[in-house]
Amino acid sequence: MDMLWSGWGDPARARPLPDAVIGLLRDMLGVAPSPNAPVALGEVDVPETRLEPLARRALTAALDGPDEGAGGGGEHVRTDPETRIRHTRGKSTPDLLRIRGGDVTDVPEAVLYPASHDQVLAVLRACAEHGLAVVPFGGGTSVVGGLVPGRPRPFVALDLRRMDRLLALDPVSRTATLQPGLRAPRAEELLAEHGFTLGHLPQSYEWATLGGFAATRSSGQASAGYGRFDEMVLALTLATPEGTLDTGRAPRSAAGPDLRQLVLGSEGAFGVITSVTVRIRPVPRTRVHEGWRFDSFAQGTAALRRLAQDGPRPTVLRLSDETETLIGLAQPEAIGSGTAPPAGCTAVVGHEGTEEETAYRRRGAAAVLRACGGTPLGEEPGRNWAHGRFSAPYLRDSLLDAGALAETLETATFWSRVPELYTAVRDALTTTLTRAGTPPLVMCHISHVYENGASLYFTVVSAQGDGDPVAHWTRAKHAANEAILAAGGTITHHHAVGTDHRDWYVREIGPLGTDALRAVKRRLDPAGILSPGVLLPAD
Repeated sequence: MDMLWSGWGDPARARPLPDAVIGLLRDMLGVAPSPNAPVALGEVDVPETRLEPLARRALTAALDGPDEGAGGGGEHVRTDPETRIRHTRGKSTPDLLRIRGGDVTDVPEAVLYPASHDQVLAVLRACAEHGLAVVPFGGGTSVVGGLVPGRPRPFVALDLRRMDRLLALDPVSRTATLQPGLRAPRAEELLAEHGFTLGHLPQSYEWATLGGFAATRSSGQASAGYGRFDEMVLALTLATPEGTLDTGRAPRSAAGPDLRQLVLGSEGAFGVITSVTVRIRPVPRTRVHEGWRFDSFAQGTAALRRLAQDGPRPTVLRLSDETETLIGLAQPEAIGSGTAPPAGCTAVVGHEGTEEETAYRRRGAAAVLRACGGTPLGEEPGRNWAHGRFSAPYLRDSLLDAGALAETLETATFWSRVPELYTAVRDALTTTLTRAGTPPLVMCHISHVYENGASLYFTVVSAQGDGDPVAHWTRAKHAANEAILAAGGTITHHHAVGTDHRDWYVREIGPLGTDALRAVKRRLDPAGILSPGVLLPAD
């Protein structure tokens, strides 16, 4: 099943905002319904493909396989309007505003569906020969402009959905090798048949793919217990126009720099990930989530730091600030229900494992949270969060339908800098949007913790402003990016770089770091066809 072409996920799960919420948006933020309804799929004017006949024949030949028959690869080179629309850009708010308005200026010339590593290699060689850029496409969930070249040029989308198998599972070493087009839920089903789990549950879980997780250094909601995706990866295979790069012979090695780290987070700019070997763990026997209340965000942050540094560390650990708690975004499906959340800040704490392990860590964590001023709220807030953990993007679509601007951004820093970074980003967003005549609601939560620091995840809701809502948000986003760098944060913690963060990323790593990565790209992709302008400025 494909995602909704003009929004998030399964259209059957979309639901309108309650009248009470629409009234609050109108009264608090001045949100008014858009005078223009989104265009229908059949009304989108898609230009004819510019794919030359010679290039099409080469791509068809590249996708021929033993089961296809002579010329059978042609069915895996798609140029029909609907397929191309469904592979246009990602799912950021600017992406959705543009596609809802019928803007398909970033439409691919064709969509290709390889079934193997060798077919990916053949496609890349054909594209290099014919001057076509290539953008890998997994679940299409990018929210940072990662699915289009950084400057206009003909390109093809390389949809990896046919590469969706579990290739190997080693129960002794507890590893699994999977293809990149596997969506996360299907990967979990395949692993569960053998009694294992990956435990990687980002908000995009229902639609994102294993290859996308690796290419973007994804981080899941249970990262406190399972770690980030890049910490799970033991080996990778990368297809490039210059050949194959295999990385990872052992769990750890002292044999020079770790090339896995070069591939992780490369966002399709160096090559196409065609397999990934990951650490797996036994399916937990017990899962429990509970809520805790703190008087302030600062108090709750101190409690999370204590658990992250001294333990016992829960599997899930997140804290909503006062505004996010008041609005109820920690439990998105309850928004508009009329149930008032507790004052202060709500934390969600989750534990997984055997019954004995879970009980032990739950008691220990509770003692620390109480000592830090926390008040237990029972399991209901935790259950509500777990039940609605993947609902927020649907809520974003409903807010757009109502005429609001709703978007997210995230960063990370060391614990000592969290207060400064939190204030700087909030102030930048509030000041910029208020000056533009659309005072915002800015919410934040800590969703990933480490011994030395944590992430901050901001959600912004405001009116769309007069004229161009994409430009309106872009100014606010740029102000937030500047505040992040000035306060010592990283430009992205788990959303990736894409084109949206690229210019701030190169400032973060500096000229020498940028030149080093350019040298890698020139060796692996001398024609510059792989996601040009994504991660690094296009030459």
